[in-house]
Amino acid sequence: MYDFHTHTFLSDGVLAPVELIRRALAVGYEVMAITDHVGAGNMEFVLKTLIADCRMASNRWDILALPGVEITHTPHEDIDRLAQEARRLGAKVVNVHGETISEPVDPGTNLAAASSMHVDILAHPGLITLEEAHIAAGNGVFLEVTARRGHAYANGHVVQMAKEAGASTVLDSDAHGPDDLLKRDFAMKVARGAGLDVEQAESLLDSAPKQFLRKLGVQLEG
Repeated sequence: MYDFHTHTFLSDGVLAPVELIRRALAVGYEVMAITDHVGAGNMEFVLKTLIADCRMASNRWDILALPGVEITHTPHEDIDRLAQEARRLGAKVVNVHGETISEPVDPGTNLAAASSMHVDILAHPGLITLEEAHIAAGNGVFLEVTARRGHAYANGHVVQMAKEAGASTVLDSDAHGPDDLLKRDFAMKVARGAGLDVEQAESLLDSAPKQFLRKLGVQLEG
């Protein structure tokens, strides 16, 4: 399994980074990103910790753990600047907390994230517009199909907008605890529930993550 959106107790998750990685390995993960919630104030501390733990785990265990961030509930005017700063501080994956229908995200967040060349994934973008999806496609920003309750209510819409705009998608857990980590059968159900047929769902689980890793410039061994 591949998963590019997870959280630890550095934000609102429940596990230490290295324990989350170990538990992900135990359920069959090959690649994961830890993307704790950040704003201007905590970004440096979070990334310093994640970089150290991800490096240690990747060196010792058969899993690639990538340190990252989810820029969350910030003014949309600051998203591009914060994404650039996250990259400078060593983030391998830069996510932005999109305009999910279940939280009061700053309007304009989807557009700001889709417009940034420094953002990798627009997480759970809710009722994203076709124009925003086109902009995301042009900038190589992936739109997330999410397994997280509440955020997942708009998955079908996200998939449809991505399809019409030619935007890339990726399926993530948005895990906050060990029980949220994805197993393939459940991930397939999430993909099918978003309106994909079996072939499309398999592509979302298998091909899309490899496409995303190529975007990051990450080469998997073997």
